Amino acid sequence: MPVLPITKESHRALRNKTKDVPLGEISSPKIQGLILNMKETLKSTKDGVGLAAPQIGEALRLFIVSEEAEKIDRAGLEAREKRTDWKYHVFINPVLKNMSRRKIEDSEGCLSVPGKYGVLKRHEKITVEARDEHGKKFTRGASKFFARVLQHELDHLEGILFIDLADRVLDVESRD
Repeated sequence: MPVLPITKESHRALRNKTKDVPLGEISSPKIQGLILNMKETLKSTKDGVGLAAPQIGEALRLFIVSEEAEKIDRAGLEAREKRTDWKYHVFINPVLKNMSRRKIEDSEGCLSVPGKYGVLKRHEKITVEARDEHGKKFTRGASKFFARVLQHELDHLEGILFIDLADRVLDVESRD
């Protein structure tokens, strides 16, 4: 499967709301191929743990998140492993169902906004309802870093970048 180019901040696909994937098309070669290509693309990145369809120019309500995000929740960022065999959670037509009142401030970056990090508040806990790559409906609760990643990817589906929400945006080069 080919590694796809990741759209950058100025690309219009990142600023538009996405459309639902029709349920009958989830098992189609087009959508299944897109999911495989997204997995290969995310696997090829240095720091990415999530990838939304708009980041590869597709206006579809679809994103994937590496199981590495769950590992980071358990062990922290400092325990990050250099692996290429992570499994991926697929979220098709996701809907945010619940969110905690409590928010946590932390930094985050984005593959589509290279060289920048932002400091912003995200809900500590959320619940998302979606379909998996087989079309099966599921509900997933998340907290801490995994919840942050899900909210970041959900924003992509609404045409929102983290830099739109950040209290502060920092250039990676200026952080030294």
